[in-house]
Amino acid sequence: MFDLLATNATLPDGRTADIAVKDGTIAAVEPGITAAAGETIDATGCLVSPPFVDPHFHMDATLSLGIPRLNRSGTLLEGIALWGELKPTLTVEAIVERALRYCDLAVAQGIGAIRTHADISEPRLVTVEALLEVKARIADYIDLQIVAFPQDGYFRAPGGEAAMARAIDMGVDVVGGIPHFERTMADGARSVEALCRIAADKGLPVDMHCDETDDPHSRHVETLAAETVRFGLHGRVAGSHLASMHSMDDYYVSKLIPLMAEAELHAIPNPLINITLQGRHDGYPKRRGMTRVPELMAAGLNVAFGGDCVMDPWYSLGNADMLEVAHMAVHVAQMTSPAAMRQAFDAVTVNPARAMGLDGYGLAPGAKADFVVLQARDPVEAIRLKATRLAVVRRGEVIARTAPRVATLALKDRPATVDPAAYAPPLDS
Repeated sequence: MFDLLATNATLPDGRTADIAVKDGTIAAVEPGITAAAGETIDATGCLVSPPFVDPHFHMDATLSLGIPRLNRSGTLLEGIALWGELKPTLTVEAIVERALRYCDLAVAQGIGAIRTHADISEPRLVTVEALLEVKARIADYIDLQIVAFPQDGYFRAPGGEAAMARAIDMGVDVVGGIPHFERTMADGARSVEALCRIAADKGLPVDMHCDETDDPHSRHVETLAAETVRFGLHGRVAGSHLASMHSMDDYYVSKLIPLMAEAELHAIPNPLINITLQGRHDGYPKRRGMTRVPELMAAGLNVAFGGDCVMDPWYSLGNADMLEVAHMAVHVAQMTSPAAMRQAFDAVTVNPARAMGLDGYGLAPGAKADFVVLQARDPVEAIRLKATRLAVVRRGEVIARTAPRVATLALKDRPATVDPAAYAPPLDS
């Protein structure tokens, strides 16, 4: 007897199967499973996906919108200045309370893992202390990785080097950096080398805010790739944002992308935030600001989309919805072929799971029994509709449910209800 059986599921690759769960693990994925189960979910042909994964978020700042005031310009630099005003007033209790509220929302939206950056430029390190507490408290329903992030610069901020060492001793999971925010390009390159050396010595992965700027001469990702190779960190390093690649000339990029591929870098653009914050100094034509997603994917790099911000000093919107993130990416990167849209779905599921090194992720026997039932028939429709999460399963237990989105009509000679998931045929038909 199984603990849970999800029947009539459409998998992301198009197969139809039942998913059987025993002891928190997927025991079988195949059509026509007839064994008894403690609980059965009839997916009715809906898409069943592994959980969404957010590989780039700022949980220490989330839901702080309006404290101490709103970002009136909407710019990156005003957001950083606002966060600088807020940091001295932060308490562990306030960060924990906001983060837990955010995680409630994330669970309802089917997110099963998050990598969050903790600002270690706050000298008391209350951000790290708080997020370590949050990590322990949400372990049953979200896998959380914490990045030691020197928001004000590893070298630029007073005590930055000591803060990194303290954060690592406290138990963070990942070494972060922000080379383009150091005082000089040379200091930025020097910080990349120093932080990669620390990661190699400590056996930790690296995730750097890298070149989050419209300046095409901000080329710290090149240094990051070179230092990754130098220290043998292949596959353990992520470059987040990489916005300057949008503005670089094609000849230079033709050299850069193969170097990134050699280093096996993970690329983590943040579509909602990059399209909002970049290009602010442009007139028209105005740059989009998101990195070269199709080109990076074509070169074999693992590209994972991050959510980055929800209602904080940098972004007043957001809803913990990784399908909204993929939806924005499809538009900004003009990834509107059926194959490209499926790649965008991978970029909020399997790709970020790979970037975070998640064990037991996926829909296969032996994997952890974590999955989401979506009110859609395939990944493309899920992105189009930003599909309702009908059920969220964690280790074989349903931890969130949402009623189907169905509208009731009062129109003569027309249907009584409208299901948005029943409209368009699959794009491959």
